[in-house]
Amino acid sequence: MPDLATLIALIMLLALIVYALTGGADFGGGVWDLMARGPRAKQQRELVVQAIGPIWEANHVWLILVIVLLFVAFPAGFAAILTALHIPIALMLIGITLRGSAFVFRSYGRQRAADFRRWGLLFAIASAFTPITLGVTLGAVSSGALELNESGQVVTDFVSEWLAPFPISVGLMVLFLFSYLAAVYLAYASRDDAELSDDFRSRAIMASVGFGATALVAALLSRSGAPHLWEVLGRGASSVLYQVAVAGLAVGALVALVRRSYAVARILAAAQVVAVVLGWGLSQKGFILVGELTLEDAAAPDSVLGPVLIALVAGMVVLIPSFIFLFRIFRGPGETH
Repeated sequence: MPDLATLIALIMLLALIVYALTGGADFGGGVWDLMARGPRAKQQRELVVQAIGPIWEANHVWLILVIVLLFVAFPAGFAAILTALHIPIALMLIGITLRGSAFVFRSYGRQRAADFRRWGLLFAIASAFTPITLGVTLGAVSSGALELNESGQVVTDFVSEWLAPFPISVGLMVLFLFSYLAAVYLAYASRDDAELSDDFRSRAIMASVGFGATALVAALLSRSGAPHLWEVLGRGASSVLYQVAVAGLAVGALVALVRRSYAVARILAAAQVVAVVLGWGLSQKGFILVGELTLEDAAAPDSVLGPVLIALVAGMVVLIPSFIFLFRIFRGPGETH
């Protein structure tokens, strides 16, 4: 049976997966709001608003859970990551705040055309910018660039660890991944409108190609930018099987999109996102900071982890039914989750 630190780390990974499937798709919806074009641009934006609905901010609870667990269960890792990567993390939080504020002001503020365009532009730009900073942060964590000195403090100039080709390529990869997932969700949500669903179908295909291209670039850059990741994903039968499985899900989703089988495409696209995030987490191989700090070394004492795990179980008993109830209440004709 896994030890307490590993169990909590797996829960953090699961929460990150749920965040990608929910909050990530909401970010992607904002990207397509920015890219709305053609004679159905208004309908495209309306569908995005319906899909995001009044519950989109609740999705951030999963990201909050990851951060809180990192702070409580792995304080040494939290200190190192939040110190070295405070710039992209702060930018991500600013993006989340600006996105939420702009969406509210656009939806419920003065409905003058100029105000609507201004808030809509801010909402869309923040929706595109925030996933990039999230990906940059994850890329920096897995790059091995974060180093500790003999006293366990992170050695950093606050910039070079994340402002590098590999983390930036991961940021772009996350942007395309979230945009792809959102486009598939939106194509499914608009399946009763052939023209509108075709709009999002074509965007899903383009975003899938963009994700594949950025994933390839990130993989090539990992050879020098994240050697540990290159070794883990480049060798061994399990790594090959994993990559074949992800590729199979991607191809299957594309085929389903071409055939306009949107229900199948939605399942396969979501499975692809799960596989990508799961692969990233497992590739850490038990490290919080690759080559520097393991889960075991970073973990709080069992006297802390035990109560944390109990609180997590009790919290999930409340949180999961509450989320299901929330989605049921506010599910509308454009709901994509």
